[in-house]
Amino acid sequence: MTNTTSKPVLILGGTGKTGRRLAERLEARNIPVRIGSRSGSPAFDWTDKAGWAGALEGVGAVYISYYPDLAVPGAAEAVDEFARLAVSHGVRRLVLLSGRGEPEAQRAEELVQASGADWTILRCAWFAQNFSESFLFEPVLAGEVVLPVGEVKEPFIDADDIADVAAAVLSEDGHLGEVYELTGPRLISFPEAVAEIAGASGRDIRFVRVPQDAYNAAMAEHGVPADLIWLVNELFTEVLDGRNASLTDGVQRAIGRAPKDFSIYTAETTAAGVWNLNR
Repeated sequence: MTNTTSKPVLILGGTGKTGRRLAERLEARNIPVRIGSRSGSPAFDWTDKAGWAGALEGVGAVYISYYPDLAVPGAAEAVDEFARLAVSHGVRRLVLLSGRGEPEAQRAEELVQASGADWTILRCAWFAQNFSESFLFEPVLAGEVVLPVGEVKEPFIDADDIADVAAAVLSEDGHLGEVYELTGPRLISFPEAVAEIAGASGRDIRFVRVPQDAYNAAMAEHGVPADLIWLVNELFTEVLDGRNASLTDGVQRAIGRAPKDFSIYTAETTAAGVWNLNR
């Protein structure tokens, strides 16, 4: 193995859905970790390039997770600049968290591949944890999930699977130059996903479909920043147009087992009390 196991691994978004899980797994393997976040030491912020060099000092590998999403304008350029800076600081290993069906994400992939580092791409479907750790959590708690999407199918991937793959990629041989497209084992529509959450949690949770324009207007009324409204609009109108309604074997290829089914995610999340109104 390369120097990635003796030098710290910088995990960008190290307090996020995949980053914190990856940190736990690497630490369990006695691999030193540096958390790349605004609250980290040294701090890392995608909007403050002055802090990038300090975060990279002495690290052997980087897990690149871009906030808020690689689909946003300028994300690929920022990842390109960061990757080249990392290489200039002696970092040899880059792992990029990417998205399926996002042209800007795939531009970022190409730039990482051209950076001069040893690279691996994790191209992921929608996270199951968006229903419990992200923007769909509060609607699930409220009992009504309103979205501008219908019966299009999505192979939701569990963040635990992404973290397991990332940990293997960063600690084992055999993953250089691989593009692992990571999906769950089953295609599910958003209404079906909400119904499964309702069934697992024993709660009455409705799914309501609304037009995209009405959804955008509602976000604006609730004070959602314009750039995030743009991102959500992009994801629901472009990425969720059926282009990703297929399964892949990326998890199996990377770590030799099948990905977790959405039903396992709902059972585990329910057991943890995440959707419990009295928590």
